[in-house]
Amino acid sequence: MAAISLERMFRLLGTAAVPGTGRELKALSTRIGELVELNGEAWVRRHRGRLLAQWRRALGAEPALPLPMTQPPRKDPMPLFEAAAIKAMRLRNRFVRSATWEAMAAADGAVTARLVETTAALARGGVGLIISSHAFIRPEGQAGPGQVGAYADALVPGLRQMAAAAHENGAKILLQLAHAGYFAAEALTGVPPIAVSAAVRLDDTPRREMGAADIGALVAAFAAAAVRAKAAGFDGVQLHCAHGYLLNQFLSPLFNRRKDDYGGALANRARVHVETIRAIRRAVGPEYPVLAKVNSRDFAEGGLEPPEALEAALLMEQAGLDAVELSSGMTRHARFGAARTGIRNQAQEAYHREEAKLFKAKLRIPLILVGGIRSLPVAERLVREGVCDFIAMSRPLIREPDLINRWTSGDRRKAACTSDNLCFGPARRGEGLYCVTAARKKRRSP
Repeated sequence: MAAISLERMFRLLGTAAVPGTGRELKALSTRIGELVELNGEAWVRRHRGRLLAQWRRALGAEPALPLPMTQPPRKDPMPLFEAAAIKAMRLRNRFVRSATWEAMAAADGAVTARLVETTAALARGGVGLIISSHAFIRPEGQAGPGQVGAYADALVPGLRQMAAAAHENGAKILLQLAHAGYFAAEALTGVPPIAVSAAVRLDDTPRREMGAADIGALVAAFAAAAVRAKAAGFDGVQLHCAHGYLLNQFLSPLFNRRKDDYGGALANRARVHVETIRAIRRAVGPEYPVLAKVNSRDFAEGGLEPPEALEAALLMEQAGLDAVELSSGMTRHARFGAARTGIRNQAQEAYHREEAKLFKAKLRIPLILVGGIRSLPVAERLVREGVCDFIAMSRPLIREPDLINRWTSGDRRKAACTSDNLCFGPARRGEGLYCVTAARKKRRSP
């Protein structure tokens, strides 16, 4: 990046003058420009005192060679905090906020001021990439109250504010695209949920089996939603193929008992995913990042297991996918949901690590790992040992949106999240997501 102007640098650093020769100031302005590109102007302003102090110390030691504006070098490199990229999307670090249902959108799925501020807080907190909560791509695909929508052009202005909130604070952001399928909320949509196979009866209420025209409309809806994401300024999209939602249902033998081209062999069950990725590519171009969140296993009898999950991921990679986020479980009818409780020590963290090793050995695209990661040493080992390329977290960032900044500063204590899942209660009641445990602790404080 070219050096920014001295006037702009002085303004960002909140000073009328900075010590140094013309050559030294040019080097500093280049470095500040790099920090703006990676972290945003707001980050530079918040840290300008530390940046100026580092600069003055550097001039006292070696006047012609300014120190980089980073934490002091460690004997053990920390790639987690170094810039990284997924395709052309450059991230300031390897930490990802995994998609988290905030239940803060308006009734029609429009972005609200509260959701914009939540996004800004996450970005200010230091994560490199934010993945939005699952945005429903058709009205009948809504899963719950307060869910973000991406089904209409009228929603783009609000989405644009959300993307801007991330960018202004140094983070990149993806819009997660989803359809609840079998688990859509009829009380909200007003129509019976659609199903991959009508023969599946996990609940008492009826489902309508999708026909060929429905599948074609679904693929087109995903592509149209990706176009809206790009128009709103999102840096890419993620397909939600996990947790029992519709794209997961197509892959899972538990849900998919079709006899046509979309059922039976895994290549058929993954056909809609391949068609969707290709349709999105045609709509947004070859360079726009397209990711997928994939179940490694459903944890339900007759559900998806790791070998077929990997095979599906490889088919999506061949179709043009840019990265995979690995998860597991379903919201209902499974031994484990997407968010497990009782994570008390490092041995219980990263509960998808063995499946991740299987995926990492075969995939050529980056692997993002989510699932119970609470400790910085665990995150460091996962990346250092090649288990995954990026670390994703959800619940820890509900309690501590600034967790990554805390770790960056040298405070290596584990995340304060107790993995009790109480945070989902307010979301289900329509109050919006927040850490109940932290709120109770605050109320008890004198």
